[in-house]
Amino acid sequence: METAPIILFTYNRPAHTRRALESLRRNALAAESELFVYSDAARDEADREAVAEVRRIIHDARGFKAVHIVERDENQGLARNIIDGVTRVTDQYGRVIVLEDDLVVAPHFLRFMNDALETYKDEPQVGHIQACDFTGDPSLPDTFLILWTGSWGWATWQRAWQHFNPDGKALLAELERRKLTRRFDFDGKYGYTRMLRQQTEGKNNSWAIRWNASLFLKGILSLNTGRSLVQNTGFDGSGTNCGGGNLYQSRLCTTPIPVTKISPVTENREARAAYAHYYARTNSFMAKAIRRLKRTLKGDFGA
Repeated sequence: METAPIILFTYNRPAHTRRALESLRRNALAAESELFVYSDAARDEADREAVAEVRRIIHDARGFKAVHIVERDENQGLARNIIDGVTRVTDQYGRVIVLEDDLVVAPHFLRFMNDALETYKDEPQVGHIQACDFTGDPSLPDTFLILWTGSWGWATWQRAWQHFNPDGKALLAELERRKLTRRFDFDGKYGYTRMLRQQTEGKNNSWAIRWNASLFLKGILSLNTGRSLVQNTGFDGSGTNCGGGNLYQSRLCTTPIPVTKISPVTENREARAAYAHYYARTNSFMAKAIRRLKRTLKGDFGA
């Protein structure tokens, strides 16, 4: 099996970037994998030195089959960077594993991703691999299919990425026309439609919500894990989209997760219900109010 290339997107967080690279190197397949590192340019003078430090770190990256570095001359932002990077690499290699600089991966992350990419390479109804579980729900199986895409440690193929529609307004209009917004929102338990609407209004620039909606509208499933091979370390206030709190923290699974093709290729209804239950428990008005109060008492005034 030829290993899939890895993309790591970085900006201005040297410590996070170093941890991400170190965790990747601990994977046995790192030495057989090509790594593409995208370094965005500083948005302003305040970020210039941190970006320069990140670039020193990535130029010193070792332990991979090859390291290709793309240094942007102007600030593009995460969405533009990811869309361009994933398009270029999938066009060349046919598949890709995608990480951002605030993610730490387990030692068996690359093995799982490559096994899953190979197992489902010819299955058009599966378009996304996700290796992060933040629900902590013990009822979830090791792997399952769901009509939803997570963005923390994921993989895809060119055949699926071609369905990505960057036009948020068109995606929103189709969701509303087909009366799918409630299902898209896990029975109204989480505001994914609201997130997409905000993207169309310029209030966020999320590529992930557009990828989620693109595959959802095509009925294309994601293979997810019930144990997490990815941990997001960005909930320290250092990132653009990650505020305080530990709502989506996950515990890294240190044992391999085997990949066996699921048949029939249909959504796991129990898994979808588990996600809806998680969002109902964590996204209610009372749950949000309690979290905000706890963070305020600790002096954390993040979002």
